[in-house]
Amino acid sequence: MEDVAEALGRLAPKLAPGGRGIEGLTQLSGGASLQTFAFQVTTPGGPVPLILRRRPNPVAEGATAVPLSAEAALIAAAGANGAPVAELVRLAEPEDGLGEALIVRRVEGETLGRRIVRGERFAAVRPRLARQCGEILRAIHATPPPPGARLATSDAVGELDRYEAAYRASGAERPVLELALRHLRRHAPPPLQPRLLHGDFRTGNLMVDPERGIVAALDWELSHIGDPAEDLGWLCVNSWRFGAADRPVGGFGDYQDLLDGYGDPAMTLERIRYWQMLGSLKWGVMCLMMFTGSGGPAGEAALERHVIGRRVSETEIDILTLLEAGL
Repeated sequence: MEDVAEALGRLAPKLAPGGRGIEGLTQLSGGASLQTFAFQVTTPGGPVPLILRRRPNPVAEGATAVPLSAEAALIAAAGANGAPVAELVRLAEPEDGLGEALIVRRVEGETLGRRIVRGERFAAVRPRLARQCGEILRAIHATPPPPGARLATSDAVGELDRYEAAYRASGAERPVLELALRHLRRHAPPPLQPRLLHGDFRTGNLMVDPERGIVAALDWELSHIGDPAEDLGWLCVNSWRFGAADRPVGGFGDYQDLLDGYGDPAMTLERIRYWQMLGSLKWGVMCLMMFTGSGGPAGEAALERHVIGRRVSETEIDILTLLEAGL
């Protein structure tokens, strides 16, 4: 971490007016592809809190994550169009010594799903969150894709093809997932006009303030172009409700509030629930890949992947619930 601290120290004057150095550098996560650090720039007017997102190694071939340069452009574009984001401060240049990295202003709030959906501190704001999600997604989907971002394009059939191939390759035999694959192919709706999608809009990637509600949509690395219902359905997947299964939107709200916030007659509950089932299928396949995959990380990282892998049963519950409801 010393090399990161030295690089940020040299950058301090460019990160905040009067920047003299940095302090409090703390690594918040250490995933396989991205590192996240919190730190403060010291200035005569007081500390300026920032966040560094850094990819220390090149993106693996075939990975779906967008480059951090594209993520920076997405944050700036969506923010300019009214979506709450963590303000972009700097996209790292080669001479900065940080590799592929971006720096954003730190936003205060909570991201831990269980606290948001169950904590007393968020009880007053929870009833407003589903509508806010609809409003934010409307702003994101109305944002023109940034020039040069080179975002992938997908639709329901393409997603089914991709995840069925991964499922078959896993060697697993899960009757509920087999049923979901057949059902979703049979009932795929005509796609809506493709839009810019966040790609991972869900509880856990939303910064929530106990008084103001959602203050930032985080983690844009899976952004792409596609059916806008994909983002709304993903938010409703059972696995992102953190135990609050009776509140289908993120564990904190109802479908109608989400639809009211989105405000587009073409966006129907039926379409959202279709993409919710497809989202559950996708997450189920991802869980299987974590549990059965080889060549992944060792030690604690491998154990974490196996623990996440067992959550495939949650996705099957969501699929069966939707089927019983007559989707």
